[in-house]
Amino acid sequence: MTTSSTISPQLETVRRIARDVAGPFAVSVDREGRFPQEAISALQSEKLLSAYVPTRLGGLGLSVTELSLMCEALGQRCASAAMVFAMHQVQVACVARHGRNEFFQNYMTDLVRDQRLIASVTSEAGVGGSVRTSICNIERSGDACSVRKDGTVVSYGEAADDLLMTVRRTSEAVASDQALVLVAKSQCDLIPTSSWDSMGMRGTCSPGYIVNARFKPDQIVPDPFADINAHTMVPWAHILWSSAWLGIATDAVTRARSFVKDTAKKLGATPPTAARLSEASALLQLMRAQVRERAQHYDQLLARPDGGADVLSSVPFAVQLNHLKLNASELVAEICTKALRITGMTGYRNDSPYSVTRHLRDAHSAALMIGNERIHAANGALHLVYKDEAL
Repeated sequence: MTTSSTISPQLETVRRIARDVAGPFAVSVDREGRFPQEAISALQSEKLLSAYVPTRLGGLGLSVTELSLMCEALGQRCASAAMVFAMHQVQVACVARHGRNEFFQNYMTDLVRDQRLIASVTSEAGVGGSVRTSICNIERSGDACSVRKDGTVVSYGEAADDLLMTVRRTSEAVASDQALVLVAKSQCDLIPTSSWDSMGMRGTCSPGYIVNARFKPDQIVPDPFADINAHTMVPWAHILWSSAWLGIATDAVTRARSFVKDTAKKLGATPPTAARLSEASALLQLMRAQVRERAQHYDQLLARPDGGADVLSSVPFAVQLNHLKLNASELVAEICTKALRITGMTGYRNDSPYSVTRHLRDAHSAALMIGNERIHAANGALHLVYKDEAL
């Protein structure tokens, strides 16, 4: 596990890719609304798409803490590349931690060899944004399965090699009886239903598709979806997304600091904007502490003999993890707004070295990824039985 005094070579590699590849292409990725292929290809060449795969299967066996620092580094240069990397790692974790049959073990060796990119298909038309409910269901005919899902947002679907989908387990099952299914793109017919011309995170390229998939029963992740969701999908998503947002906020403050320093040199005195810089920096420090602490805490739970299962299934853990997502998604937008107020019109321009326009647009996606209102509503219900105790 990476600590403040030990930087893994893989993290240094990601920082180099962020600086030398993701950063230089970030403007064109954003302007053209295109997939950050250069950054993802560079990560693939270093075998980093299989970073979490256990070493016994050829992966790097990295921790969540290490992956979160990688997302942070990428987020400082290109938020779209950081989010694609983060979401892919969430899918890998679900497969690696819960795919306990031969198909998934073999798939992970393929992932290491081919550096396959996994897209997320959790959103669905008609369920109001809930990943715990599906209208579509698995249809079985002998040893063959099929599903038709109307995915409203299929993250980087065109660029992905495989899709990890939430579906209802059977037509007779209640809507909340979910399963995860991993299918190759070659097993699917994808019918576009929308485009992706978004305000921010433009390079994530996540339009809607109707997904018609055909697959074998062993491509259904064996573990109950409730456990996958509570133990892996939600913790990984909240931690790695927050890390990417932390990267955005960090670069916004860096640009604001450069502006204040350059202004001070011109004036020969401390400018009034220095006080605002202090405010933004304080919020950034708070955000960094929260994000990194949750990543380290999660790794500590996984290191327990029982894998921390009792804690991962508990109400306090769910509430505190939701707090992380809520706080990080609000802080990134607030920090970027403060950076804009510091840099003024130079930060408002797209062609300025102090520009924070892309940062601010990307930051506003954070509150929409699993809507904060939905999370507050869920937390409100949990608070009826929640005791605010340290885990």
